[in-house]
This record gives sequence, structure tokens and C-alpha cells, in this order.
Amino acid sequence: MKISHRLFAVALGLGVLGMMTSADALAQAKMKKSKLQDLVLKGDAKCTACHDEEDAPKVLYIGRTKHGTLADGRTPGCTKCHGDSAKHIADAEAGEKKPAQPDVAFGRDSKTEMHTRNESCLACHQGGNRTHWESSTHASRDTGCTSCHRIHATQDPVRDKFGGQSEVCFTCHKEQRAMINRPVHHPIREGKMNCSDCHNVHGGNPKQLARSSVNEVCYTCHMEKRGPFLHNHQPVTEDCSICHQPHGTVIASLLKQRPPYLCQECHSHTSHPGQVAGIPTGPSTSTSFMGTIARGCVNCHTNIHGGNSTVDRATAGRFRR
Repeated sequence: MKISHRLFAVALGLGVLGMMTSADALAQAKMKKSKLQDLVLKGDAKCTACHDEEDAPKVLYIGRTKHGTLADGRTPGCTKCHGDSAKHIADAEAGEKKPAQPDVAFGRDSKTEMHTRNESCLACHQGGNRTHWESSTHASRDTGCTSCHRIHATQDPVRDKFGGQSEVCFTCHKEQRAMINRPVHHPIREGKMNCSDCHNVHGGNPKQLARSSVNEVCYTCHMEKRGPFLHNHQPVTEDCSICHQPHGTVIASLLKQRPPYLCQECHSHTSHPGQVAGIPTGPSTSTSFMGTIARGCVNCHTNIHGGNSTVDRATAGRFRR
């Protein structure tokens, strides 16, 4: 009987001690939480209690970005983009190994719907070249802001004009990567231009161009081809890409084919009836052969983009010298 009383007393003592230990631990946790201070952004203490500089995404690097500029009144806090994340925090306090994701989680592996993630960005980033994002090809194919942008990265690769941007684009556009590596290409690999010089990835036109048409984009650099000319070459005024492949080719001047084969896609045998696809076997001045060697048609028709000849003769408009 005495032994039973003693065991009961010991059990009661252990229970009280456990309750005190648990209460003390809870009090210490609350005290620790109350002492947390914001590290980077206003109100980030409840997030940085777990997500510190050792965290895999390195979320504190946001302090080195535009989103971490405290002097700017527009700078958001963690919950401005990620939501209140009440369940996420509760799961973390409960000791779960991998708490549920925040209300709006970013990243390629996020389970949050794409349009919901985009809304967090578009809440601030409206207007300008993002006005037509909702009707853009990227948006219609379920591409999100965080598919390309790294919000917490010190240097967002897609905004790096010296190589980083094109690599982000080539992640999906593999055909264009192959073209850029061809012998004749725009100087993207050399870092003299990048994809966004021609494309507005937030835009609404079918090819996501920075201007309203292919020609307007080309004329940004190639102004001498704009005209107007006395004698206009219709394919030139219609679309530069009829003859040129802007991403890269194996033919000089970014042509899709070399003359005369490119020219003969439109100009049939009526201009040069006997022209054959072969090289002369000996000296010749016949137009049946001259168009097939060297620069082909443009040996004579040098002003192929348009001419201003005022010579009063029938051949003046044939884009010759």
C-alpha cells in the first residue's frame, strides 16, 4: 500500500514537472518570437525566423534587389507577395518537417496556380510593356512571371543583357538556340544584343515583338532599308523575314537560301529564261550562267531593298546600280 502511494506521488511529480517544462518551453518560444527583429524587409521577422541566410533559396538576398530597397515606399514585404501564410507558419510551429506552402508560393515546383502567382506580380507591375500580358503568347501557354524571373536573386538572369537573358529564353526556345550557334547570326552570343532588343515577352502580338511588325523591329537598327524608295521591292516592304532568318543561318546576310535559289522562289524563268542551277564549265557572259555563281542575282541587282534610279528606261526599276 505504501509502495502504491509512493508510485502515485512520483508519477504526479513527474506530470507536474512535465507540465512545467512544457509551459516553460512554450513561454521561451513566445519570448524568443517576440524578440525577433526584421532583417531585411518591414515585417519579415515571422518569415526570417526560419528562412535565414542558410535557407536554400537564399531568400535574404532580396535585400540586394529592387524589392529590398527600403528607401522606396513601394517596397513590399514578404506577405505582400506570398500572402499571410497562416497555415504555413502554424505547421512550422507544430514542428512539421516540411510545412505546407504559403498561400502564394513562387518557384517552378510550386503547386499554386499560375494566374494566382502572376496576380501577385501584376498587382504592382502594371502598364508599360506589360500592358498586354494577359493576351500574350506566354500567358496563354501558362507561363508565369517566376518561370523566367528570379525574385530573390542578386542578379535576375533574365535581366542580364550579357548572356544570362538568352540562356533563360533558350530553356524553352531550343530551336532558336541552334540557330544562334550557326555561322551567320545576330551578335547575341557576343553580348552585343539580346532577345529583348527585338522581342517584348510581355507583349500581345503573335511573335511577341518589341514593335508592331517585323519590319519595324528590323528598321530599329537597319534604318537605311526603310525607304521610301522610288522603286520598292514588295517583299521588303511586306516582311523582312520572307528572305531573312533573323536568328541565324549558314548563308551570308542571314538569308534563308543563297541567290539565285532564293530569288527564284518568286521570280520564275520569265526574267532569265535559260538560267540553270549549275556552274559554267568555261568562260561565259551568258545570263544563263551568271546568276548561278558568286553572289548570283545581286551581282547585277545590287539595290535589292529598293532603288532611287531616275534613269528614263525600262530597266531602271530593276534595282541595279
